[in-house]
Amino acid sequence: MHVKVAELVGESKDSWKDAVSTAVGEAAQKLGNITGVEVINMTGKVENGRLTEYKANVKVVYVE
Repeated sequence: MHVKVAELVGESKDSWKDAVSTAVGEAAQKLGNITGVEVINMTGKVENGRLTEYKANVKVVYVE
């Protein structure tokens, strides 16, 4: 069994939780068996004093 790690960025207009879920969901479709996730960093975009976009840098662990 080979365990690998991929680093991704997820984005959402709603929340950081959704940004992480987006990244994990896309990774699961392309990489296969996701076994874990580490949230490395969370950032956001601000327009006119309001948070308008959420971004999450994550590492996903998967088995080939």
